[in-house]
Amino acid sequence: MWEQYVISFGLIATPQIILSIAGGVLGGIFIGAIPGLTSTMAIALMVPVTFGMEPVHGLAMLMGVYCGGISGGFVSSCLLNIPGTPSSASTCLDGYPMAKNGQAPRALALAAYSSVLGGCLSGLCLIVVAPTLASFALRFGPWEYFALVIFTFSCVSSLSSGSILKSFLAAGLGVMFSLVGTDPVNGVVRFAFGFEELESGFNVLPVLIGVFAIPQLLEDVDEIGGKSKLMKVDLKFADFMGALGDIWRRKIDLIRSVFIGVVIGILPGVGPGLSNVVAYAQARTASKHPEKFGTGEIPEAIIAPEAANNASMGGAMIPLLTLGIPGDASTLMMLGAFMLHNIQPGPLLFRDNGDVVYSIFIAYFIAFAFLLVFFHLFLKVIIKAIIIPSQFMIPVLLVLCTIGCFSLNNRMFDVYCFLGFGLLGYILKQLKFPLLPVILGLILGHMAEAQLRLAITLGSGSLAPFLTRPISLVLLVVSGLSLVLPYYMDARRKKKAAMGGATSRMHDPDL
Repeated sequence: MWEQYVISFGLIATPQIILSIAGGVLGGIFIGAIPGLTSTMAIALMVPVTFGMEPVHGLAMLMGVYCGGISGGFVSSCLLNIPGTPSSASTCLDGYPMAKNGQAPRALALAAYSSVLGGCLSGLCLIVVAPTLASFALRFGPWEYFALVIFTFSCVSSLSSGSILKSFLAAGLGVMFSLVGTDPVNGVVRFAFGFEELESGFNVLPVLIGVFAIPQLLEDVDEIGGKSKLMKVDLKFADFMGALGDIWRRKIDLIRSVFIGVVIGILPGVGPGLSNVVAYAQARTASKHPEKFGTGEIPEAIIAPEAANNASMGGAMIPLLTLGIPGDASTLMMLGAFMLHNIQPGPLLFRDNGDVVYSIFIAYFIAFAFLLVFFHLFLKVIIKAIIIPSQFMIPVLLVLCTIGCFSLNNRMFDVYCFLGFGLLGYILKQLKFPLLPVILGLILGHMAEAQLRLAITLGSGSLAPFLTRPISLVLLVVSGLSLVLPYYMDARRKKKAAMGGATSRMHDPDL
C-alpha cells in the first residue's frame, strides 16, 4: 500500500496539479463564504472545467473545491449571522454573538482551526476505512447491490426534511428519467418519443447542475437590492494562536464532533448539514453550562459544528469511493466528475484505478494544508467578498453553468436539459420536494435496473436469494427499519410531550 502512495504522490506532485488544488481551495472558500452559494454550486461550476484534464488532475482540483466550499461558510455565519452554506447553520448561533461581543477574530479562528482539524481527522478515517470497506464490498453480487440501492433511497427518504412521501415521489421521478434512452440489456429505445437526442438518455452532469444551480440562482434574485451589514474585524495573529489553546482544552468535544461527522457523512444522501446540527446539540447536552449556548461565551459551541461539518466530508467520500453511492450533494457532483472521466467508483476502483484513489487521498490533505494557509493570508479579502451584490454574481454564475454544460459534448441539447431540469428543480423546491432524491434516482436507477435484471437472470426468475443471502437480507431489513424509525421517534416525542403536560398539570397549585 505504501508503494501505491509513493507512486500516487509522484503523479500529484507537479506544479500544475498543486496550483490547481490551491486555486480550487481558494475559489471554494470564496463561493462557500458568499451566502446562498454552496459547495455543491462550487463543484458544479468546476466539473466541466476538468473535462480536458487528466483524471488525477481534475479530481484533485475538485477535492480542493470541495474542501474550500464546505469550510468557507463559517465566515458569513460569524460576521453576518447568515450561514454561507447549510452546513454552517449552527455556527451562526454562537459565532455571531461572539463576534458581536468584540471577539470576531476569536470566532473566526475557532471555526477555521476546527474546520481544518475536523477535516484532517476524518481524512485519516477515510484512509483506514475505505480500503477495508472496498475489500468487503467485493463480496457483493447483484442481489447485494440492488439491496444497497434500496437502502440508499430509504436513508434519503427517512432523513430528508419534510414528507417521506415527497422524498419517495422525488426518487421515483429520478428513476423514471433514468429509464429514458436505450435499454442496456435488449438495446431497445425507450421513451425517446422520436427524438434522436433522447436515445442515449439524459447526460447526468447537465441535470445535476441544473437541478441544484437554477433553483438557487432564482431564489437569490429575490435578494437583489438587499443590504448586508458587515461587522468590522481587526484580525491579529495572536488571536488565532489563542484559539488553538481553546480547542486543545476542549479536545473531547472536537473528537466527539468528528466522530458524529464521519458517521453521519457515511449515511447516503445526508451530508454535513445534519452533522452540524447534531454535533451542536450533543455539545450542548455534554456541556457543564448549557445555558450559555447562544451567548457567544462558549468556544465549544463553534468548535463542535465546524469540526463535524468538515468531518462529514471524509465520511461522505467513503461510500462514494467504495460503493459508488454519494454521501451528500457535493459528492454527488464528484460522482458526476468520475463518470465524466469514465471512472466507475465502487469496490473495483481500488483495484483498477488505485493510482486515482490514492491521489485523491493525498489531494485531500494537501487541500486542507492550503486551507489553513489561505485562512491566514486571505481572510480579509474573503470577508469583503461576502457582500458582493447579487446582481453581479447571478449572471456570471448562470453564464458559467451554461458554458460548462455546452462544453461537455458541444451540443445545445445539454443546455436545454440544464435549463429544463433547472426549472423542474425550482418547481419541486417551491412545492417542498427534496432535490437530492431526484438526482439519486437518475444516477442509481441505471444501477438498480441492471442489478435487478441480472439477479433475476442468475436466480432463474426467483427473488428468494434477496432473503437467503445474509448481506442482502441485512440491508433490506435495515432499509425497512430506517423507514419506520422516523414514525417511531415522532410517536415517542409526542408521548413524552403528553406525559410532560400531564405532570405539569398535576403540580399546578390551581388544580
